[in-house]
Formats: sequence, C-alpha cells, structure tokens
Amino acid sequence: MNRQSIKIDWVSFILYLIFILAGWLNIYSSSSGSGNPEIFDFTRNFGKQFLFIVITLLLGIAILYLDPRFIEFVTYGIYGLSVLMLILVLLFGSTINGSLSWIKIGGFQIQPSEFSKIAVCLSLAKVMSKPNFSLDKILDRTKVALVVMIPVILILLQKDTGTAMVFLALGLMFIREGLSLFYLVLAIIFLTVSLLSLIYGPTIAVASVWVLMLLSLYFIFKKQAFALHFVMAFGFSFYAFFVDYVVFSYLKPHQQARVMAFLDPEIDPKGIGWNITQSKIAIGSGSFWGKGYLKGTQTKYDFVPEQDTDFIFCTVGEELGWVGSSLLLIAFLVFLYRLIFMAENSKTKFARIYGYSAASIFFFHIMVNVGMTIGLMPVIGIPLPFFSYGGSSLLSFSTLYFLLLNFYSNRMNVFATED
Repeated sequence: MNRQSIKIDWVSFILYLIFILAGWLNIYSSSSGSGNPEIFDFTRNFGKQFLFIVITLLLGIAILYLDPRFIEFVTYGIYGLSVLMLILVLLFGSTINGSLSWIKIGGFQIQPSEFSKIAVCLSLAKVMSKPNFSLDKILDRTKVALVVMIPVILILLQKDTGTAMVFLALGLMFIREGLSLFYLVLAIIFLTVSLLSLIYGPTIAVASVWVLMLLSLYFIFKKQAFALHFVMAFGFSFYAFFVDYVVFSYLKPHQQARVMAFLDPEIDPKGIGWNITQSKIAIGSGSFWGKGYLKGTQTKYDFVPEQDTDFIFCTVGEELGWVGSSLLLIAFLVFLYRLIFMAENSKTKFARIYGYSAASIFFFHIMVNVGMTIGLMPVIGIPLPFFSYGGSSLLSFSTLYFLLLNFYSNRMNVFATED
C-alpha cells in the first residue's frame, strides 16, 4: 500500500486532541476536591485518566497504520470476541452501580459492553456491504437485526439499560442506507406518546398522535400509505391509555425512579431527584462566563454525584458558564459533521456504513448525556465522549474514531470493488 497517499482529517483530529485534554482537566477539577493535589497522582482518577490517554494515543497511532483490508478481514472475529466477553461478564463479572458490566483485571476494571459498540459497527458494515444486500429484503433485515440484538440482549441481562439503548442510534445509519423514513416517524411518535401520556395523560397524547400522523402523511409521505398511517394512529391511541401500566408493571424499581425523577425532579429532591436537581443548580450557577477553572463550589464539594463520569458536563457548565458550554457543544457539532463528511467521502460502502454507525453512536451519547444533565433527558448512565472518566469509555470512543480516520485516510487506496 502506498502510504504517501494517506491524508488524515486534521480538523477532527485536532478536535479529538482538544477533547481528551479538556476532558482530563475537567476530571481533575471535578475529582480533586478542595486541595488541588498533584495532577499526576496515579492513585486518583485524574492520574489514571492520563495513563488511559497515553495508552489510547498509542493505540490510535497503531490503528492508523493498519491495512483497512485487514480490519475488514478480522471484523467477524472481533464481533465473536466481543460476544464472548459479554458472556464472561455474566459469569464472572462485578456489579457496580447496579449493573453487572465489569471484569476486574488487576487494579483496573474493563467494561466489555463499551467495546461491543465497535464490534457491532464493524459487523454491520461487513454484512451490509455485501453484493446485492438490501434492507428491503426480509432475510437481510434479519441478519442486521441479529448482529445488533445479540449484544443488546446480553447487555440487558447485565442490567445496563443505558448502554443497550445506545444501539437505537444505529437507526440513523439504517435510514441513510435506505430504510424507510416511516420507521423514524414511528419511533418519534412512540417516544412522544410515552412522554405525553406520563406527563399530561392519555387525552393530550392521543391528540398529538393524530396531529403527528397527519403531518407525516402530508409533508413526508405525500399522502402515500394512507391506510397504514390511520391503522398506526389507532394503535398508538390505544397504547396511550396503557403507558402507566407498562412503566409501573414492567420496569424495575430503580428504572421507575429514574422515569419519575425525569418527569418531576421535585417529587423527591433529596432522593431520586437529587442528581438532576444538583446538576441543574451547578450548571445554572455558572451563569454566563462561569466561576473559573477550579473554582466551582458545587464541583469541589461533591454536591453532584458521579460528577467526573456521567455528570462531567456539570463541571463545564459551572466553571466555564454558558459561553464555555456553548463552545463545547459547537465543537462537538463540528466533530460530528467531520465524521459524516469522512463517511460520505470514503470510497467503499464498508467504510461509509461504518462511519455513519460510529457518528450515530457519538451523536446519541452527546445528546443524551448533555440532555440528562440539564433535565431534558432521563438519567440512563451513559458517558460524555472523551470527557467522562473511564479507560473503557475513552478506549472505545477513540477506537471508533481512529478506525473511521483510517478508512478515510486510505480512501485513495481503493481496496474493494464495491460502490
């Protein structure tokens, strides 16, 4: 392979470096307490995160020098290993925060479910890039469903609902590859009905169903599938009256608590609503410019639980204010745009599908993590890419990124005949 033809996407790479550096500094701020200890204290989370960053950068460089044909060749092996690791977690794993998701190796803990995202993205790209593959075929849809559902079921058995929900984001890739927009409309209406039924009751939810169905029929499908739309409208209207029953009969107590805290954090401000309430207080106290780096009182005095992992965005909001939070979100949007750009400009279908899969997962994590810290999303316990503390999370997101960067960098070395 002619290595001189490799040209990486510098915009996304520089943003990546900024993210991991800013993430490390925010982990230091959120977990160092009021004493400002040595930042290279490897017994503390921020010290460990620095080691994870070094390991991740070395891994990223190694990935860039892999032949893309080799990555595609070992895809199914990676998927099989991922499934095996998920099974081993169920047999020998450790429970942390109510989820049986971790395997202890020495003084470190590995979360295999994080790496399953990589395996699924690669395997979907492998399956869907086969000649004559079509999402219109029942057999082909069954294949991709199995690729996704096997890890999802194993992750759900670990009681890690948040990570399992991440795979819903892959629907965006499926739509890019030809799946009907009707499925996206159904997903939006399902979520809308569920939330409105819980908040305002079934009457408002039913009215919303019919409005959304009519808008979909008129603006998206141009009056096609008229009968199907009305059948679905009646179905969702019926479902609206049973949302309460579904939530309180089938969800586990801690999941019910999260739903109730999302709907009304004040229902138990010192219990299930504590995380969301304190998170919003921390972000709101940052005001426009923020209190300044290492000067966040909510952060320093541990008012927000999990503030260096799931609620790391609170640190940004409190210390850097609206300006810093907005700049971070803009940077993430630019990063997502570059991921989609690299996917669209890749020369193989395998690389394009993988790129959209990776971008979808990044988008879901950013949207939900930021949303739950400001009370717009339920707390489902997923990290903010490159910012939240954790070696598994950092390695997983970095590998997702560097694999796409590899495919894009080698785009002039077309290694397959597929379109």
